[in-house]
Amino acid sequence: MAGDAAKDRLTHLAADGRAQMVDVGDKPETARTAVAAGTVTMAPETLRAILAGNAKKGDVIAVARLAGIMAAKKTHDLIPLCHPLPLTRVNVDIVPDERLPGLRVEAMARVTGKTGVEMEALTAVSVACLTIYDMAKALDRGMVIGAVRLLEKSGGKSGDWRAEESGGR
Repeated sequence: MAGDAAKDRLTHLAADGRAQMVDVGDKPETARTAVAAGTVTMAPETLRAILAGNAKKGDVIAVARLAGIMAAKKTHDLIPLCHPLPLTRVNVDIVPDERLPGLRVEAMARVTGKTGVEMEALTAVSVACLTIYDMAKALDRGMVIGAVRLLEKSGGKSGDWRAEESGGR
């Protein structure tokens, strides 16, 4: 069922269709958290080399973790119309999964502010995955970045949201 026109319209578009940054000035500050995830699937021997520390560019997991954290802090520079946020925490976890085979990346971003941190968590995951690819491409150009998605968010007017478990985590 469709709601009223004002509720259904895209917030980043003005009435005449021009892109605009949403005015969050009158919104109350609330604690907000978002968690996103993604994967980098690769050949089993590539995963073994990464875990053994045999990638020519260095410690793939450590560098990708740092790249993800840095990216979250720069989201407003990368994604048009995103507000710069004073992030209070960003955490990036990268764990091997031999069933893929590959690496699972999960990022959590937190802020006390007037707008959510979903894009910061998604940007952290995306850049961490890209960094894994960049650092290991000499071993395996066939790696696949996939399943980048929001897992959960909390805070703000829209409240809490969690992805369906059937989508994989």
